[in-house]
Amino acid sequence: MRYRQLGKTGLQVAALCLGGNVFGWTIDEAASFAVLDAYAEAGGNFIDTADVYARWAPGNSGGESEHVLGNWMQMRGNREQMIIATKVGFPMGDRPNEKGLSRQHIMQGVEASLRRLRTDYLDLYQAHGDDPNTPLEETMRAFDDLVRQGKVRYIGASNFAAWRLMQALWTSDRYNLAGYVSLQPRYNLIDRDFERELQPMCREMGLGVIPYSSLASGFLTGKYRPHLDMPISARASGVQNRYMNERGYRVLSAVDGVAAKHDVSPAQIALAWLMAQPAVTAPIASATTPDQLRDLLHATEVTLDDDDLNALNNAGA
Repeated sequence: MRYRQLGKTGLQVAALCLGGNVFGWTIDEAASFAVLDAYAEAGGNFIDTADVYARWAPGNSGGESEHVLGNWMQMRGNREQMIIATKVGFPMGDRPNEKGLSRQHIMQGVEASLRRLRTDYLDLYQAHGDDPNTPLEETMRAFDDLVRQGKVRYIGASNFAAWRLMQALWTSDRYNLAGYVSLQPRYNLIDRDFERELQPMCREMGLGVIPYSSLASGFLTGKYRPHLDMPISARASGVQNRYMNERGYRVLSAVDGVAAKHDVSPAQIALAWLMAQPAVTAPIASATTPDQLRDLLHATEVTLDDDDLNALNNAGA
């Protein structure tokens, strides 16, 4: 396993971050444990989840992913070896204060996440999305208090526009508060808005970047093709609407070509491309079986040359 430094922190994290969104959603606890065991056995130490995972699934109320992850760490006795990243801010209920980045919701959210994860601290606590209704100073002071209390080691942001991220960083600096050390944006070979403003900003400010949707919800694995039946998946309709078009197939064709050259899977190439991008620390990818995970982990061993990168970059331009 390769490890990388998260932004300007001293934290060393695996070059592939394991996505926990599938835990308690598309796979049950036993299957989740199998994937987590395979990740740990390979040297993986970086796991991303959120309080809202998987509230959208019928019968769920949120927190299912954290609950599974907490049970696994307790049973394996490996909490200190894992870097756990979770998030707060998305709706956890229908009441007015059960969402957003107010001090009240952050303080309630962290306690609930700590209980579900069966731990007394979070390695990386991330604002899941911007909250224009709460003053940035209130949000950043709440996060700062959690860092000072030892309940949170580092804080990060997700789904922030560049100007709002800059405002948050400026607010932290002005009031001498803990600031965001990382950004989690949607970023893959097809979704490349990140490159316009956020990428140069993250490089300049020294923020670690942890892209989500690294495989475009599975499209870049190659299982969605015009001549194949649609996979039976909770994500299938979304993939069809977003990626199954001329540009998407052009990118997938380029991925296929580079994958054939290296004799690896399309997913490995898509992840290796992200790992080669400026500012990227570790792409997030989820797996539903140990074999699927092992295939993804091989991406850390793939080295793309200039011809590979040019072919992939141009296909998605």
